[in-house]
Amino acid sequence: MCAARSDQERAAAVDAVLRALYPETPALTFHSPFTLLVAAILAAQCTDERVNRVTRELFPRFPDARSLAEAPLAEIENAIHSTGFFRQKARTLKHCCQALVERFGGEVPGSVEALTSIPGIGRKTANLVLGNSFGIPAVFVDTHVKRISHRLGFTPHTDPDRIEADLTALVPTERRTALSNLFTHLGRRVCVARRPQCPVCPVAQLCPKIGVR
Repeated sequence: MCAARSDQERAAAVDAVLRALYPETPALTFHSPFTLLVAAILAAQCTDERVNRVTRELFPRFPDARSLAEAPLAEIENAIHSTGFFRQKARTLKHCCQALVERFGGEVPGSVEALTSIPGIGRKTANLVLGNSFGIPAVFVDTHVKRISHRLGFTPHTDPDRIEADLTALVPTERRTALSNLFTHLGRRVCVARRPQCPVCPVAQLCPKIGVR
C-alpha cells in the first residue's frame, strides 16, 4: 500500500491516523516558553513523566529565568537530581538563564537564530519551543522523530538538520509542529527503538519498515 503513494500522500495519511489517536501537544508539562525550554533541557536522557514530576516542584521555586540564573548551582543540582546528568543539566540551565537575563531581558526569544545563540540550545529544542509555545510551525527532530522518519522512508539521512529539511519539504507548514509531537508519542508507545510493536502499530500499512527486522 505504501509503495502506491507518494511520500507526501503517505505523510498526510500518517498524520491523519496519528492525530486521531494521540495529542498534538508535547508530553512535557509547561505553561510558557520559559517552562517548556527548561523542561526540554531536563528531558535529555530522561522520561517526560519524571521531568513533569520534577518541574511540578521546580517551577514554583524558580518561576523565571532570573531566579534560576541567580540560584546557587548546588541548589539547582539538588532540585533536578532525579532527571539524571544533573550536574551538566544544572550548568546548562544556569548558563542559559544567565544569557536570557543578560541578552533578552529574561524572556525567551521567538526566533531560531536567537534561541540557538544561547548556550546549550540547539535546533531541536529551539524548534520545539517555537512550535509549541510561539505557534511558529517547525519540525523538531528528537530521537523519536529521527527513528520514525527513517523507518517510514521519509528520509535516508541520520543528520538531524537534513532530516528536518526532508520533513519540512513533505509536511504542510501548519502541520509541522503537530506531526513532530505525534511522531514523539508514537515513538514512546509503539515504534520503540528496540523491538518495535509493528503488529499493533496504527500506521503499519503505510510504513515500509526500513531497518526493522
